[in-house]
Amino acid sequence: MGRTGVGLWRLSRGVLHLLHGMAIVALSFPSLDAAERARHVQWWSEKALRLFGIRFEVEGKPRLGAALLVSNHVSWLDIVVIHAACPHARFVSKADVLRWPLLGWLIRSVGTLFIERERKRDALRVVHEVGAALGRGETVAVFPEGTTGAGATVLPFHANLLQAAIAGHVPVQAVALRYHEPGRRFSSSAPYINQMTLVSSIWRVVTARRLGVKVRFILSEGSTHADRRLLAAHLREEIQQALGEGP
Repeated sequence: MGRTGVGLWRLSRGVLHLLHGMAIVALSFPSLDAAERARHVQWWSEKALRLFGIRFEVEGKPRLGAALLVSNHVSWLDIVVIHAACPHARFVSKADVLRWPLLGWLIRSVGTLFIERERKRDALRVVHEVGAALGRGETVAVFPEGTTGAGATVLPFHANLLQAAIAGHVPVQAVALRYHEPGRRFSSSAPYINQMTLVSSIWRVVTARRLGVKVRFILSEGSTHADRRLLAAHLREEIQQALGEGP
């Protein structure tokens, strides 16, 4: 089967899996507790990666309980990848995601918080919402770059959302995502960047050969009394270093 055939096969199975996930969320989630929801989220995420032909590897463990996960951002796949390793995490995502057909509804339905990055005042609202979630003992994941990058270099971090962890004396944990392909330490198929459309990005992923992703959870650390800009720079450096380590 050629790459086009492989892509169409993976895409068709992926769409069916997406619809299955929507049915689970709509029909089952209202009666499930948080642990049961997390199990469904992890199962769905792991299977989605398999259906797209993506090899998945995890190093380290996510912190349990209240924590702010801070990750680099490469692809629309990032939420699925982190959910496969840390299904109890809630995400902060750009409001643009809400316009994605089907996928936007599913992402919103699993508790994602959305931010209008073009509106400075909206950041304050989201900081309060993240702080409230952390105060309830939840894990929240953020992408401080504010946009996606090519993978090898971590873009400068916006520090605003880190204030929620600092104010609540909640630990922070850096997460490094590295997509790779045979002969390439950093995949050229996974990044969702520049003027690329969502459809073209999905097609690049489903037609990729042996695409893989490694998720590395770096040891968590306290945030009490930290300067948010210095903390942002420190976490960015930790992720950048992790991307350059290992095979």
